[in-house]
Amino acid sequence: MPRAWIQERKRDYYYKKAKEEKYRSRAVYKLFQTVKKYHFIKRGDVVIDLGAAPGGWIQAARKIVGNKGFVLGVDLKPIDPFPQPYVRTIVGDITEPETLQQIQEFVPRKVDVVLSDASPNISGIWELDHARQIDLAQQALKIALEVLKPSGCFFVKVFQGDMLDDFIAKVKQHFSEVKVVKPEASRARSSELFILAQGLKKAES
Repeated sequence: MPRAWIQERKRDYYYKKAKEEKYRSRAVYKLFQTVKKYHFIKRGDVVIDLGAAPGGWIQAARKIVGNKGFVLGVDLKPIDPFPQPYVRTIVGDITEPETLQQIQEFVPRKVDVVLSDASPNISGIWELDHARQIDLAQQALKIALEVLKPSGCFFVKVFQGDMLDDFIAKVKQHFSEVKVVKPEASRARSSELFILAQGLKKAES
């Protein structure tokens, strides 16, 4: 990695804060800030975190839901385990149907919130990275629609680009309230945004 990038990261306020507070990544603050503002994760909730490695969002969700809740982290890479019995992790590819099956076997009941901070391997070719990110967000949405309870919530990372509006329109078909948010902990020059979708509509019979 370029030395300048490493130095900048070390100076980053949230990077330092995460180190001091023993969180696994600075991304934890993005979730804390959004939940504080919109209250979409509550005590006792069942939460799935897609693209969860190294486990920062799991730590945040675990803290919010408490021991009456349940948090399941899913990633292509193994995630260092957590000691709490109400936190579990699985290795799985969210683009593969068997991962959905694994998730359904693990969760104790219908899910309150699906999170996705999944990112593609960044190529540096903007159109390609944007398209890959939207594809991951689409896969996360598919899983959310299968596992969420009616009125459940979905919080997903996206990149700015020409495919974003179509994705937002698709999310709006399924949720009663959809917002585009950029938490304070997101780097100002980063093109990442998050879609917060609340109130999953009941499927039409």
